[in-house]
Amino acid sequence: MFKRAKQSRVFQDVVDQIQEAILTKKLAPGTRLPAERDLKEMFNTSRGTLREALRVLEQKGLIEIKLGVAGGAIVKQIDTDPLMESLALLIQSGEVSLEHLSEFRIKIEGSLVELATERATPKDIEELEQMQARARHCYDIQDWESFLKTDEAMHTYIGTMTRNPVFQFVQKSIHDNIHRYYQDFLPMNRERTLENLQDFDKIIAAMKSKNGAVASAIITDHVQRFHDKMTGKQP
Repeated sequence: MFKRAKQSRVFQDVVDQIQEAILTKKLAPGTRLPAERDLKEMFNTSRGTLREALRVLEQKGLIEIKLGVAGGAIVKQIDTDPLMESLALLIQSGEVSLEHLSEFRIKIEGSLVELATERATPKDIEELEQMQARARHCYDIQDWESFLKTDEAMHTYIGTMTRNPVFQFVQKSIHDNIHRYYQDFLPMNRERTLENLQDFDKIIAAMKSKNGAVASAIITDHVQRFHDKMTGKQP
């Protein structure tokens, strides 16, 4: 499967060959890579170079290195966790501003909701309604922290409803990390949570009637309105 690495770029060639084998499914998830001594011979490289290459592949989320007698380098199922963590750190560092997030959401979230409406199943709508009921309970007992978490879960679930992994990734990444902006710029209170609830009542009603254009317009207005509140353009 593997061939001797090009000596002018040994390290990168080892990474590229193993990565290619994983991405083209020649190495399926759960497959254990050959033993270190065998890989050294295949690539004609040193132990240090090989281990450095395996560490890079592990950081990329392509393999998992297990220690012990039964250990070794094992191919992982490719997922979005490393990307989500990188985006989360970018948001948490402040490099992504409130303005950046709002601008992105205003441009994208309406289209995302329209697609979710088109593809929504009765079970999807039922799940959203159950989340909305939990949000209303949080409003009734004035548990603003739990209300925000439920609201974030609803936005994330709309991404799931698109059946598009890219939208799912983006929506989850943003709404898992948007919490701090509300804490800093718009602490929840009874009036704001009621407004949020009313918006989602309208969004769910539009989705139930398969009116994606209306659902899109409502959520776009929702994002813009709450952005204006956070930036002081609206009370």
